[in-house]
Amino acid sequence: MVVLVNRAKMTTSTTGTGTITLGSVVDGYQTFAAAGVSDGDSVRYVIEDGTSNWEIGSGTYTASGTTLSRTPSESSGGGSAIDLSGDAIVFISAIASDIQPITYVPTTFTATAGQTAFTVSYTAGLVEVFLNGAKLSAADFTATNGTSIVLASGANVGDTVDVVAYGTVSVSNTYTQAQADALFVDVAGDTMTGDLSFGDNDKAIFGAGSDLQIYHDGSNSFVVDQGTGGLVLRGSTYVALQGTNGENAVIASENGAVDLRYDNATKLATTSTGIDVTGNATFADNGKAIFGAGSDLQIFHDGSNSYINEVGTGQLLLAGQDVRITTPNAGEFMATFGVDGAVTLYHDNAAKIATTATGISVTGNITVTGTVDGRDIATNIPASLGAAGQVLSVNSGANAAEWADAASGGASRGFVYFMRG
Repeated sequence: MVVLVNRAKMTTSTTGTGTITLGSVVDGYQTFAAAGVSDGDSVRYVIEDGTSNWEIGSGTYTASGTTLSRTPSESSGGGSAIDLSGDAIVFISAIASDIQPITYVPTTFTATAGQTAFTVSYTAGLVEVFLNGAKLSAADFTATNGTSIVLASGANVGDTVDVVAYGTVSVSNTYTQAQADALFVDVAGDTMTGDLSFGDNDKAIFGAGSDLQIYHDGSNSFVVDQGTGGLVLRGSTYVALQGTNGENAVIASENGAVDLRYDNATKLATTSTGIDVTGNATFADNGKAIFGAGSDLQIFHDGSNSYINEVGTGQLLLAGQDVRITTPNAGEFMATFGVDGAVTLYHDNAAKIATTATGISVTGNITVTGTVDGRDIATNIPASLGAAGQVLSVNSGANAAEWADAASGGASRGFVYFMRG
């Protein structure tokens, strides 16, 4: 359907018979846009070029470039588009059919004796015939060629034959039922195809209380349950949150399991028995892994030292089937603690001291620095094994041990030690 607006008249410098480029507004009138014509509207136009050239038709207005296409309905050129000079004006105006969409033309004939054919212009299917004022049925005449009416029976002399030819009616922008059903969702259970677009802050609202709202505010997207103050995302099998490239970041499954993912690989997953972690669990300094209702056991690093701290008892307990302490660079054992209580101390991965069921086992030399029973070991133990037959005794000052002949006596010999070799 064409658009009619008020007082829209403009110049055009277009030449030829093609699309018009609109120029400036004529004094006292409006541009097409100012009068209310929108991009893509079909309008009824009149072109006047000089005093004798004119054209009436319909065209499509394009805002970009401000142009108007031309489909002439009548013109000074016999109905064809006129050849514009470059100095014409174009304006919007209604034509007769716009104002009088339904028209008819009556034609009256006085029949001769036996006359059956009457010449008249009409549109087949849009004509009525009357004989002496009585309307004839479709079986009483033939009207198919648009130029003549033929009666089934000849008229009498002097009979009046009236032919009423109705104008055609055109309706623009109509849809068939199938087309309308494809475009509009209007019944319960109907299905819409294609995208449904909302502007920013325009909401898709569900529920009598407008409880559930889905919308975008220009920067963020929301699914809001207004009725409870909560946000619920629910799917029949799972709910997935994805990155811009389609990687799943979070998946909540129907049994309550939650997967946290990186690059589509599960890193943390809840299970029926707890939490499974794939890869490293990283804590910042002083961030703790805490166990127990009273936060009794804490594992953490304070920026310089690492701790496994039994807070509840003040003790540090390392327990396992086999506890091993190693150096960080090459993995040499420093100490191991076995399931039977055995303790082994190592040097360069070689056992040096080990507890056993009967005592302590030492591998290698024992070097003692310090005192035994308050005495300096280095000065109180003889430097050699002595000679054959000598015994270990205390010197006259009673402050050191020395080797002496077994047969020699004297006041300097306070005690005698016997050694079994």
